[in-house]
Amino acid sequence: MLRSLAYNLAFYIATALFLVLGSPLLLAPRSWAMAGLVAHARTCCWLLRVIVGTRIEVRGRENLPAGAALIAAKHQSAWDTFGLIPLLHDPAVVMKAELGWLPLYGWFSHKFGMIFLSREKKAAALRGLLRDARARAAAGRHVLIFAEGTRRAPDAPPDYKPGVAALYDALALPCVPLALNSGLFWPRRSLVRLPGTIIVEFLPPIAPGMPRKPFMAQLQSSIEAATARLVAEGRK
Repeated sequence: MLRSLAYNLAFYIATALFLVLGSPLLLAPRSWAMAGLVAHARTCCWLLRVIVGTRIEVRGRENLPAGAALIAAKHQSAWDTFGLIPLLHDPAVVMKAELGWLPLYGWFSHKFGMIFLSREKKAAALRGLLRDARARAAAGRHVLIFAEGTRRAPDAPPDYKPGVAALYDALALPCVPLALNSGLFWPRRSLVRLPGTIIVEFLPPIAPGMPRKPFMAQLQSSIEAATARLVAEGRK
């Protein structure tokens, strides 16, 4: 618990410093701001390893396309929202529109060119999501979506949302499933941080052009099987 408290303090101090001292980057080129975002993520992962003893292992990098792609990720922990950033190519993350209203954090999210999804007016929100995702993909960026929309405990039953299928149809790009076990070491709704190894695994991409139902079945099967394996490995 003492290590958890020390890490949480260090995490929030580091985040505040990056936001405040990095605020001039709001007026700089977007690539400079993205470099700051990557530096923040690496700093927080380094602090997690040094203070708590939580390491990061990445598997399947060879499955990541060099150019634009859709990355459909499992979401177990707040760690996923920053820890995955350095692993992807100039990622544009699908996030709740409300986060874009927050001072500094929201301003930077707009600067990074993230993709905002409103939970109201679903038809208009979907059109906006697809429009922005196409623009980010056209720039050669990885589009990252958490396929279940919100954090799920490691043993929770899957709850995949249709937004990932809509993006898959609209972008006509390879979709890389992403499995992880971060929830074992950074549990949701908890201040506890645990030592161990967070494993992130990029799985073989799903080629574009599949009908929605078979795509969703293959995506869920692929992610859930790999996640179960990583969670079991993390508990040994």
